[in-house]
Order: sequence, then C-alpha cells, then structure tokens
Amino acid sequence: MATASATIPARSLPDQLDPAVIGARVKALRESSGLSLRDLTERSGVSAPMLSQVERGETSPTLTVAARIASGLDLRLSQLLRLDESGAVTIVRASGRRRGGNKRRGHSFEVLTSGQPGQRAELSRHTLAPAGTTGAVDGVGGDPLHEPGSRETAFVEHGAILLICDGISHELNEGDCVTFDADLPHHFENPTTAEASFLAVVSAGLRRS
Repeated sequence: MATASATIPARSLPDQLDPAVIGARVKALRESSGLSLRDLTERSGVSAPMLSQVERGETSPTLTVAARIASGLDLRLSQLLRLDESGAVTIVRASGRRRGGNKRRGHSFEVLTSGQPGQRAELSRHTLAPAGTTGAVDGVGGDPLHEPGSRETAFVEHGAILLICDGISHELNEGDCVTFDADLPHHFENPTTAEASFLAVVSAGLRRS
C-alpha cells in the first residue's frame, strides 16, 4: 500500500500584505525603472507569466519569488515589501534634521527627510559659499556615488552653480532644475562671488535603461 509523502508548503508572505498592493508596487517600480516584463524576467529568474500574475494581484508570491523580484529591481526584499517602513506618514521636524558639510570647502547641508530604512528618496538642502564646492576639483574625492540606478534632481534656490557630472560641466542659474544619474562621478561648485543654495532629491533605482 502506497503511503502519501509529506510535502512542505512554500512560505507565503504575511497575511497583511495584500497581493493587489504588492502587484501594483512591483508594476510601478518595474515601469519607473524602464523595464519590460521580459527584462525583469531575465534579471530576476521569475517567469513572465508569474510576474504578470503578481502584477495583476492574482497571486501572492512566496518569499522566495518576492526576493527574486526584489533582486531584479535592485532592491532588498524589505524595500520591495516596505517592511522597513513604520507607517504611511513620516515627519521630520526642523530641529531633527541631520546636518553636515565641509567648512574648508565652503559647503554645508541639511537632510530634510527621514534617515530610517526603507525610504526611497532623500531630500537635502545645500549651501555653497563663494568658490565653494561639494567635492574636490575634477571629482577626486568628490561626492559619494549613490547606489546603482540612483537618479538625482537638483533645484537652484538662489545664486548660480556648476554641476560637474562624469567630467562634463553644466551651468545652472537661479530657478534652474537638473536631473542626472547619481551613480556617476559628480559634484557641485559655486564659481561666483555670492552665496548659492540648492535643493537635491536622490531617488533609488530609477536610472534610465
């Protein structure tokens, strides 16, 4: 008489994670990264039919499948599922901002957003003294490169600055806005005799394909 063999069920995601929410997030992240289903299939090893079912919220992926999808999107599993986030709203009071800079280079900054894990973007405000720079000339010892796929947008509040990105200089005046690949060597300079300031937003995993 044959005996039924025991099977180990696949580990599923926590019950509170709605498949429809996960699917919408996967689709939004894939499209914002400029990836097709085929691209994500190749990057993650998850079949296109399975990805399609996940994006439509028709199935709840196992932790293994979700981890592969996260890897294909250059994310940690906790980032994909927002397990690191404590809530839908995060407030940083003016008194709680992180501050830093380099007085020798005439650069100061404050980070306006939360530094807790799971954040997908960081907003900071930078001030450059006359002839100040956020990094050394020619990018040597310049701004730290952000994670692969990161994009940065900078808005000049007042004054005029230069963005040196991948060895190319770009002039920016008050009111100008620039977006660039933040995983390339880059830094900002103030070539004028007046103080300048700008806002910068760094978003993870959004580089153009």
